[in-house]
Formats: sequence, structure tokens, C-alpha cells
Amino acid sequence: ITYYFHSYFSLIRSPEFTAGSKIRFVVPTGNFGDILAGYFAKRMGLPADKLVIATNENDILHRFWRSGHYEKKPVHGKEAEGGFEEDGAKAHEDGVRETLAPAMDILVSSNFERLLWFLAYRVVGSGPSTSRAVTAGQTVKGWLNDLKTEGGFGVEPALLEAAKEDFESERVSDKETIATIQSIYSQTSPAATNGASSGTTGTSHKGHYILDPHSAIGIAASLRSAQRAPPPTTHHIALATAHPAKFSKAVEMALGNEDGFDFTTVLPEQFVG
Repeated sequence: ITYYFHSYFSLIRSPEFTAGSKIRFVVPTGNFGDILAGYFAKRMGLPADKLVIATNENDILHRFWRSGHYEKKPVHGKEAEGGFEEDGAKAHEDGVRETLAPAMDILVSSNFERLLWFLAYRVVGSGPSTSRAVTAGQTVKGWLNDLKTEGGFGVEPALLEAAKEDFESERVSDKETIATIQSIYSQTSPAATNGASSGTTGTSHKGHYILDPHSAIGIAASLRSAQRAPPPTTHHIALATAHPAKFSKAVEMALGNEDGFDFTTVLPEQFVG
């Protein structure tokens, strides 16, 4: 929660900030804990326009925001199906798809249950707060039981609309993840990297900024969100959630053909050896 506020105040103090503009936070999301912290921050007063969920090919969360159905396999048509033409990835009934962002390879996000409770408390319950809380808890319990026994559940339209007030979602393929790492590497210069590195978990190589695959998914989702809510009226903060030193396969796939690139230069001192 604290770094949502920290990054917000850092942005509004920046000369790049346009007074009166909106701010969106984009979060690479697997288990929903990181972006749930953003939701709590927003309830505490953080002036965020939207929290944008950035998923990989294991897109159960993305499909929920498209269809209102939270399900392990797509049974409610194209909106619930997921998948991209270029990689053919679909929702998987028997488990997750292995991707280049393994921390996000999660079929059921445990922290999502917490958001569901808040939404159910607001939409489903009625009467005194205590009875509303009980009703919300029973409702969520029923949904999770359906998830275990039936493979999924659907929510009423009013609850989905309530979820959309604070959240949007994007799904990013492995192919797009690699392309984003390459693009940011090629676009960054020594001066830009020195400025961008403060407060992030990326690293640099000869002045180029290197993303890990999880943070790259956030950047890719940010660029899409910026098409719907463009600058200068909306600013985007994309959360970096890992370090590239831990993901040699993805980084070398993206940058292995760059002149002079050597993965060992990505490693912090603690990783060497």
C-alpha cells in the first residue's frame, strides 16, 4: 500500500506531471495480492482513476472482467475464452500454461476472494453492516464452492459493473512480452535509464534499461491502456515486480542477439557465482 502512495507523490511532484490529469496504476498480476493492495490504497484515498490488471496467458482474471465468469475453462463464449491468434493460448481446464513469467502462472488467484467479499458486501448484502458482512461471506463461500465442484462461477451484472468501476484488465502473450523487453531496451539511453532506474527493479546494460518478463507485461498493458486513456490527461504508473537477473531465459530470448549484450552484466553482486 505504501509504495502506491509513494509513487503517486513522486509523480505529482515531477515536472512531467500535468496538473489535473488522472492517474492509472498498472500491475502485473498472478495471485492478485499486489493489485489488491492498490485497491485498499484507493479505498484509503489514493486518487487513482483505474487499477489495470495485467495478466499473462493464464488469464482467468482477465476473462472475469470480460464476461463476469470466473472459470478454469472457457464455457461462456468468446468473451470468456481468452487466447490470442498469434500464440493460440486458451484457458486450460487441467492446469496452467507455462509462460516466461512464472510468478504469474497461477490458475486460481487466492487474493481475489478478498475483493469478491468487498464487492458482494456492496452489491449483494442489505440491512445493517453485520448482516451484510455475513451475507457477503456466505455468497463468496458459495462461489468458491462452485469453483471447486463445477470449475467456475458467474456473478450478477451489478457486481461486475462494480468491479469495473475500479479495475480494467489486459492479457499479454509471451510473444508480446519478449517484444516489450526488446522495445524498452532499444528505446532507452544512458540518460533516460539513470532517471528511470530510481525506485524500479529493472537494471541497465551499457545504458539500456532491461525489464524482467513480469514487469514487461505491465509495460505492455500500460501502452494499451494509454490508447484508451492517453496522455496528457491521464498518466500511467506501471509497477515493476521482479528483477531480470532471475529470468535468464526470457531476457536472453529477447536480447541475446543485441550487439555486445552479456547476461552476466545483468546480475547484481549477490547473484554472481
